[in-house]
Order: sequence, then structure tokens, then C-alpha cells
Amino acid sequence: MVLAASLLFGCKRPEQPPSPEVVKFSVPGRDLGGTVDEAQQRTAATTQSSNEAPSSSRAALPVPSGRTSAKNAAPAPYEIWKEFSGDKAFAEARSQVEIGPRPSGSPEIEKARALIEKSLKASGWDIERQVFTNETPHGHVEFVNIVGRFSASEKHPAPDNTQKAIVCSHYDTKKFSTIRFVGASDGASSTGALLELARVLALDPVLASKVELAFFDGEEAVVQFTSPEDSHPDGLYGSRYYAVKLRASSRASQFKFGILWDMIGARDLTITLPPNSPPDLSRDIMAAADALQLRNRFTVFDRDILDDHWPLIHIAHIPTIDLIDFDYPVWHTADDDLDHIGPESLRQVGAVTLYHLRKALGR
Repeated sequence: MVLAASLLFGCKRPEQPPSPEVVKFSVPGRDLGGTVDEAQQRTAATTQSSNEAPSSSRAALPVPSGRTSAKNAAPAPYEIWKEFSGDKAFAEARSQVEIGPRPSGSPEIEKARALIEKSLKASGWDIERQVFTNETPHGHVEFVNIVGRFSASEKHPAPDNTQKAIVCSHYDTKKFSTIRFVGASDGASSTGALLELARVLALDPVLASKVELAFFDGEEAVVQFTSPEDSHPDGLYGSRYYAVKLRASSRASQFKFGILWDMIGARDLTITLPPNSPPDLSRDIMAAADALQLRNRFTVFDRDILDDHWPLIHIAHIPTIDLIDFDYPVWHTADDDLDHIGPESLRQVGAVTLYHLRKALGR
């Protein structure tokens, strides 16, 4: 996940600090370790990106057998947010964590991809792999985004022109040489919840066909975050590539909004919305939280946050909000494990998101 500093955008804790002098910066009531250099290098994002992602290689996966057609499906529940299971989302997150560390380019992240794709196919989603190679501070790395689309008809693979909203997450974990980092909240929680969202949306094929699910690889910086506008930026590899493809294909114009999930598993959940979030989207998410009596779980952070929503906003020009709990003391430590996340937090974020999707996109 990504942090924000009081300067502008935040930065994630690097594997090794760039200088021996470490200065803490904090959220009120919490202590978040970080360096001044980290914060400064995470703050340079502006309103336009000139960075282009490399060319892609797509791999279309086969349509699962035994799919239930939309016209033969049971009536869709209107209050679909009540169908989201925190326990099922937690089980998916646990499966990711049990793989161990899942940094980009590793054998372990391919295992994570296999689990994601198996779950999506079981829920009836068609899958596109966006495979690309990008330069990093440690050389060229192959990244793979996973995109899920749902067909409300008998046509497969699902058409790519029916989607009106994006819900997304990253599934990679930060690579450390000094600790075993499994990213229970930072990577697994949002991935598990997104797979549960796929299951629930499939109960309403028409609504599901209006939503694109994106699992980003390479959110974590290989060394430390730099501005997405740098000539060779570090971090947000998958979301930058995805946003460039949306813009180049002209598909970006079909989307009304995007919702990013990141670090949503903390047992004492507090979603810290970035202060520069799209106003209308912020209002609607807060209204959804209020309607579900979860408004106390949502607040506004005191600094801007650099995360996978940045490319969607500034490259693809899609209003996107980051639902993230950055008030998380064990961020980027070995203690970001299953003991620090809970199913109820996942349920709350899933329910609020589904409530908003139902109201914004209809039946």
C-alpha cells in the first residue's frame, strides 16, 4: 500500500532507508515509521502523467464450464450488500497469506494469481491477463494484471463495453530482505474482499456486467516510491499500465467512477479517505456508510495519499476514490499478519461498496 506525507503524497517504507537519519511522521494518535526522504520522494505527483507503459501481451483464459446463464439465474437480490460475507472474504485473504511473501516476478505471486483466477472463474467471471515487462531499479520485471468481466448474456468472453465502474486492488507484496512480509492487510485483505465481491455481484448478472474488477501487480515500489511522472518511476506499475491501456483504447470514457481498495483488513478499521478524493464520490461513499450505520468507520486523512487510484485519475481521467485504512501501525512490518485483520472489517468495506454500486448503477 501507499502512504502520504504532510508535504504532498506519501511514500511507503523502503526496504532500507535512503539515509541513516530517520524522522518519524505520524497520524494523530498513531506512529507511522518513515523518513523525510521517503515522504519527499512520494510527493511529486501532479495532474498529468507523461509516462507510457510498455506494450502488452494478453492471455485470454478459457470460459469456465457449468456457468449459469443470466436468464436462468435466480432473481437478483436488490439489497445485494447484505450478501457480502466477511468470513468468505477472510478465507480468500488467508489463502493468499498462506502462500507467503508474494513480490512481483516471484514464483509465489504466480501461485497467488492461480488462486485469484480459480476463484473468479468459479463465480462465472471471464478473465484477461495483462502481461507486460517494465524496467525497475533492480532490472526488468514481468508483471501481470488480472482483469475480470462478467457477461449478462450468453456471449463469452464478456464484452468490454458494458462496464461503467472499476473496483480494484493490488495483490503483490513488498519485497524485504530483512523480514518475512506476508501483507495480510497490505495486499491480501483487499484481494480476498475483491474475490468475495465477484461472488456477490454474480448474483445479479446485469449489475455484474457493469463492473470491471482489476487486480494490479506491482503496486509496491521495488526500492521506494518516486513520482509517477518521473522518467523511470518506481511503484504503481500495474495500475499505470492499466490506465494507459484504458486511455489508448478509448475505453476510459465509458467509466463513471472507480473504487480502489487497499489495506482494508485492520480489526479496528478506520477508512482514511484522501483529502483530494473526488468530491461527489466521497459524498456518495459517506452516504452509503451512513445508510449502513458505518459512518464511524470512515474519516478523512490529514495528507494526500499516492496509491493505485492516481493513474486512474491522472492518466485515464476516471474519478477514483481510495478506500484505505492508513491508520495501521504494523504497516510494512512482519506483524502484518492474519492476527491483525478480521472478517468484519472486510464485510463493512464490501457492504458500503456494494450499496454504492447498487445506487449508482441500478439493477
